[in-house]
Amino acid sequence: MNISSKSRSEERRRGAYLRKVMKRSEINAAIKWAKELLEENNIKLPPFGYWTMEDWKNRQPEIGTIKEVMLGWDITDYGMDKFEELGAVLFTLRNGSLEDSSVGTPYAEKLIILKDGQRLPNHYHASKTEDIINKGGGILAIKLYNSMPDGTVDLKSDVTVDMDGIRHTFAAGETVYIEPGNSITLRPHMYHLFWAKEGAGDLICGEVSSINDDNTDNYNAEDVSRFSKVEEDEEIIHPLCNEYNKVLGV
Repeated sequence: MNISSKSRSEERRRGAYLRKVMKRSEINAAIKWAKELLEENNIKLPPFGYWTMEDWKNRQPEIGTIKEVMLGWDITDYGMDKFEELGAVLFTLRNGSLEDSSVGTPYAEKLIILKDGQRLPNHYHASKTEDIINKGGGILAIKLYNSMPDGTVDLKSDVTVDMDGIRHTFAAGETVYIEPGNSITLRPHMYHLFWAKEGAGDLICGEVSSINDDNTDNYNAEDVSRFSKVEEDEEIIHPLCNEYNKVLGV
């Protein structure tokens, strides 16, 4: 879901949506890179993070929860066709259902893996509270903003945020750096724009949050799309969490 100020022209909005396609080869390359970085940092994925397409198809009767709560690989360029600048490799380790408390877990956990200098769009969540932890590799840089009553970005008021149990107040848009092992707690309606600090190396972040719903709870200050369409230019290494039904043929 996108929040656009009234001053944005229709031409700009149309232009941002002209291309929302990532090539499968780009996705596969990003997954291979992320797996190598995780191995270098001795971070292991659950079994389904390594399953082949044949594994996925053979285990159809077992994967209902994985599909329903969208566990697994999540690679996106946010529909902007500049993955090295704006994009991320994410992997959802645990999640639950907002409709059925018996499905999955009552919380979510992700890995967010960023190339040096790569960023996510400026966004907030209406219901999710999340703790973003620097797991290693580089330095997490983040800018914070409050949201206005109409959902747009508040560029003026100070932002108060908890970091490892200590409350801090920053000016709107001030850059905050999160060193390895440190974390920051982002509450609903708090805009956050974060990236791997340039020159500090590739970055692995952890996210521990309330239940995550990427289909309904992302409010962007930029004209982006949460999931990208895919051009199939080579075979799938691992399916993405938003395409299980499509690529598994169910």
